[in-house]
Amino acid sequence: MAANSELLAERKRYDPVEMSISVVSGLALAFTALFLCVVPLTASFAGTRDFVVFWATGQQLVHHGDPYDAGAMRRIELSAGLPPKYPVLFMRNPPWALPLVSPLGLVGVRIGALLWSLALLGCLLVSVRILWDLADRPENQFHWLGYSFGPALLCLFIGQTSLFALLGLALFLRFHDTRPFVAGASLWLCALKPHLFLPFGLVLVVWVFATRSYKLLAGAVLAMSASCGIAWLLDPSSWISYLRMMRGSTVEKEFIPCLSDAFRLWFEPRSIWLQYLPATIACAWALVYYWNHRDRWDWNSHGNLLVVVSVTVAPYCWLYDQCLVIPALLQGIYGARARLLPALLAMASVALYAQFCMVNVTSALYLWAAPAWLAWYLYARAAAGKEDMLTPAIPS
Repeated sequence: MAANSELLAERKRYDPVEMSISVVSGLALAFTALFLCVVPLTASFAGTRDFVVFWATGQQLVHHGDPYDAGAMRRIELSAGLPPKYPVLFMRNPPWALPLVSPLGLVGVRIGALLWSLALLGCLLVSVRILWDLADRPENQFHWLGYSFGPALLCLFIGQTSLFALLGLALFLRFHDTRPFVAGASLWLCALKPHLFLPFGLVLVVWVFATRSYKLLAGAVLAMSASCGIAWLLDPSSWISYLRMMRGSTVEKEFIPCLSDAFRLWFEPRSIWLQYLPATIACAWALVYYWNHRDRWDWNSHGNLLVVVSVTVAPYCWLYDQCLVIPALLQGIYGARARLLPALLAMASVALYAQFCMVNVTSALYLWAAPAWLAWYLYARAAAGKEDMLTPAIPS
């Protein structure tokens, strides 16, 4: 019996599926990280990424300029290497995100790109580690799928802020029941992209008051107040300039490969309100979902479904924003022991990354991604429930 147990343990340790996923995922993460850390120091690659708008914004803030001044931003971005064919870029995150990018104004574009890439990489590594800890550190290698998830690597490559939001979500899931003040403060990172959390955020507000989680509320209010105060010190007119910039923005004329934008363009391109209809319906569903599960509500389970739905129906959602579904995908892998699930997720992630290498990020070919993560997660939850039902009870 002991020999058989050792043999089974040895086979589990060297499971070919796990080993293949860990090796491929590790190499994908390593090559991406190495590329982003080395290339900015040897070429003008930094100016061709979305990072350039955050660096230019930081430069304006440090030099007491207006980060929403089209002429000034254009000059800084072109000097950093932005191709002239691109229009002037503005930071569309709300002004309370300005403190995050202001330190970039103290360094040059290449050093700034290196530090920014390291910060994003750190967010990804810490987030997945937190999620692995929350799952009681399962003895498999499937957490590598989180490190190499296609949208997360794309976010690293482009230099977007979605990985900061992922870290905020992971911290909230980790501390909401043990250190609510810290969990509330971490939501400031999620608020960098509030449009990606609409159903999730609505239920969170209702839950806070329903459960009287006022420490969590205090942490969130303090963090938001502090960031808004710092933003005011950096640029007292930031909100006025931001609202003026957004009113003159052409975002409604841009094609964003997400379901809400496609829905509007399909029915009536000039009716902007149609872009918010899926999120509105999802918010109504989320309230009903919370009410039906309020007595046994679990943010690490029910909340993950809300996040995947929120990302799927967001009025604006780029491919790299979908890194926010990593907590749900890892929970689905850990909850369902079916060997097919991690393999399917790995293949979808690899296919997405390969598609990005050949197709522009604004292509409609990426419309499949968000619905695929939602369908995969629902299937994983159903598989986990079926396995639990089939598992025989242990007699007392």
